[in-house]
Amino acid sequence: MSFPKGFLWGGATAANQYEGGFDEGGKGLTAVDVMTNGSATTPRQVTWTRADGTTGQSPMVWGADFKVPADATPAMVPDAYYPSHGGTDFYHHYQEDIELMAKAGFTTFRFSIAWSRIFPTGEETTPNEAGLAFYEKVIDLCVQNHIEPCITLQHYDTPLALVQKYGGWQDRRLVDLFAHYAAVVFKRYAGKVHYYTTFNEINAMDEAPYLGGGLTDPTPQNRAQGAHNQFLASAKAVRAAHELNADIQVGMMLAYQPVYAETCNPADQLAVMQNMEHGLFYADVQAGGAYPKARLIQYEKAGIHLDITPEDEALLRTYPADFLGFSCYTSSVITADPTRDENAQGNLGGGTVKNPYLETNAWGWATDPIVLRLALNTLWHRYHKPLFVVENGLGWADEVAADGQIHDDYRINYLRYAVQSMQDAINEDGVEMIGYALWSAIDLVSNGTGEMKKRYGLVYVDRDDWGNGSLKRTPKDSYHWYQKVIATNGDDLA
Repeated sequence: MSFPKGFLWGGATAANQYEGGFDEGGKGLTAVDVMTNGSATTPRQVTWTRADGTTGQSPMVWGADFKVPADATPAMVPDAYYPSHGGTDFYHHYQEDIELMAKAGFTTFRFSIAWSRIFPTGEETTPNEAGLAFYEKVIDLCVQNHIEPCITLQHYDTPLALVQKYGGWQDRRLVDLFAHYAAVVFKRYAGKVHYYTTFNEINAMDEAPYLGGGLTDPTPQNRAQGAHNQFLASAKAVRAAHELNADIQVGMMLAYQPVYAETCNPADQLAVMQNMEHGLFYADVQAGGAYPKARLIQYEKAGIHLDITPEDEALLRTYPADFLGFSCYTSSVITADPTRDENAQGNLGGGTVKNPYLETNAWGWATDPIVLRLALNTLWHRYHKPLFVVENGLGWADEVAADGQIHDDYRINYLRYAVQSMQDAINEDGVEMIGYALWSAIDLVSNGTGEMKKRYGLVYVDRDDWGNGSLKRTPKDSYHWYQKVIATNGDDLA
């Protein structure tokens, strides 16, 4: 009942939450560099300026309407704190952090390249050599330690210049700019990197279009066109990779969580089906190579008119994703009863009511012991593409104990469920998996709340919600537990 030989074990991070060095090495600003911190109860803000010098902020809430004023542009303003600027400083600690990963036995490290570190505005023809060299050092160190890099090309960080000039991914000109960026990266790291994903949680275009696509005016029309443009960019990236080296695998990345109906009321069952189809639409296009008819019907009813050509359709059909990477943290529960809304939280939309059978953390996320088995089976039977769990983990307000250590048994329990769930999916259900990169390898800034208090890492970083701290790295109990899991290829979960 062991995991397959060669199964990849590791952890994941994102440049905008972890890397830091936002103004070093020629890096340009990104959409996230103008987002403030927040908390479980206070949303993050996108700051902006007008031509007359006045400034303001707009709340960035998952699933809620968001818009920067038409006469303003996202920009940094005085006296605001932007946690992405420092992250937890991988830029200066990459050697130490990769050494910790190697000691834990990692065989993969999923991280993202900041597009604006390679092309500061996104529109340059010649890449920034300092940026390419930085990631080359990271990649080389991984390879030396027998860690397979898995690189995400855009993780919620559209170059800010493209947001300010074009309104983000709603503009088709970003397609070829991204394709050029991807081709440069593929060529530079050919022979060293075999796994890429294009857009992190691409379905965020629905729930968080500023993060997902840099959209400042996220109308339904702009969201639909923004998603289409990212589909095209991904397909062009797949084409570029395959033309360069057949060994390069370019996958997609989806945010996915199983949804339960609260009751056997047919209306609840229909709500679940519609919710699932809505979320899987993105994988239908990227992994399946074509738009599902139901989505096109919805667009027509909503008055949405895509700029889509026969050449676009051929491109999507010919160059689908090689594998399906996905994040999965929890499940959610839905009811069709419009009078009930308990504001249950979760990744990318969540459900409408709480699950009485599951425990939740301080941010409302439930620990579901079989969530990965359910997710893996759904995605495998729908797409028959190799699957890669590239995000799964537990956010918690970890505290340093009197002995100077971090005793996170709650995280170990969560991860134990996850590993067992994957093992069952592989050995009982026949699902084909590439690997598992938990979120996260090292503590980093929470994407949803912009705080450090909500920690996910196997390694504790001494930094608080306002950027104070020594940045000292301390492995948690979960680090040592995961080290044992990797060493036994998932056999020892005690």
